[in-house]
Amino acid sequence: MDPEVVSNFLSEQRENAPEDLQQSFLTIEDYWDRKLWHQLTEVLIDYFNTAASASQRLPLFRHFILSFSEKINQLQFVSLGLLTATQCSDDHERLAFLTDLVTKVNKPSSQDAYVYALVAASEVKLRLQDLPGARKDLDTAESILDGFDSVETEVHAAFYRTNASYFQAKADFGAFYKNALLYLACIDLKSLTLEDAQARAFDLSVAALVSDSIYNFGELLLHPILDSLNNTQNGWLRELLFAFNRGDLNAYSVLESNISKAPLLDEHKAFLWQKISLSALTEAVFRRPPHDRAMTFQTISQETKVQPHEIEILIMKALSLGLLKGSIDQVAEVARINWVQPKVLDMKQIDNMRLRLKDWDSSVNQLGNWIEGVGKDVWAA
Repeated sequence: MDPEVVSNFLSEQRENAPEDLQQSFLTIEDYWDRKLWHQLTEVLIDYFNTAASASQRLPLFRHFILSFSEKINQLQFVSLGLLTATQCSDDHERLAFLTDLVTKVNKPSSQDAYVYALVAASEVKLRLQDLPGARKDLDTAESILDGFDSVETEVHAAFYRTNASYFQAKADFGAFYKNALLYLACIDLKSLTLEDAQARAFDLSVAALVSDSIYNFGELLLHPILDSLNNTQNGWLRELLFAFNRGDLNAYSVLESNISKAPLLDEHKAFLWQKISLSALTEAVFRRPPHDRAMTFQTISQETKVQPHEIEILIMKALSLGLLKGSIDQVAEVARINWVQPKVLDMKQIDNMRLRLKDWDSSVNQLGNWIEGVGKDVWAA
């Protein structure tokens, strides 16, 4: 590109820039003239990240950055492209811009940048309701990511965020829950606004409750994003999750009136009752010592508030989901449980475990004293 043309273009852009940012253009021109591509890229990214640069991003990208795009780090080139794409007039123009960007970085040496751009294009396709097109791009991106030994976290974060959005659009709550948590694992939570954190916590909580494949909320219950719901109008949802985790039917009855505030939960109200009943069953088993886990159907009915004629179905459901392991004696109406799925414990559950450990310690001491008493002659010999 002709140095004089570049100099005139940058001078024009400098005059159009806010006064406090005009110095940046002198630095940009200096680095371009000296071919300091890394430093030039860093200054451009900083400039593009300022809100005041919005109107200049498209002309700078098209008439300046593209002229040396192959000389700079391709992942940073895509980052500049994504910041530029925010200034497109609508999603159709934005998709065309990103599609062109995807083509430019689709090279063997820049597959990480290719994935980054491809995921951004799939995100726009989601907004345009082109779900098959978005899925095709995401599958391509995933296959490439699986072949990497390592990749920048921003690439993984973009993939998991967009993949979660796709599964949310498809109402695949289990897959959404998994990808949304993986996205949060890739970012600093402080980078989220409070509103965004609360929205993600809400969506994750609802997905965990209505999914027919998630019966252990441990990872979400321990995640700090859930705390963003504290002291908000959706604080009840956090309490509901903890009630489900400990199988607390009384707490569920208290919180049940809030379910209508979340349309998805309201649609799955019958399923939620089945889910809390399963949780109450596993909690009832967990509270019992291992040697006392043969439970009659009548006992289970009292613990879970499920009708006696539905108890066998409830137990079979728990066994099929892997929440429990054991057997059912249909004639005697007894369930013999020998294993219960581990889960995150709250303070009350931890205290129950402490009491059980004390009972176990006392039993061991009694056994030791008995052995010592009946074996005196042996010890003496």
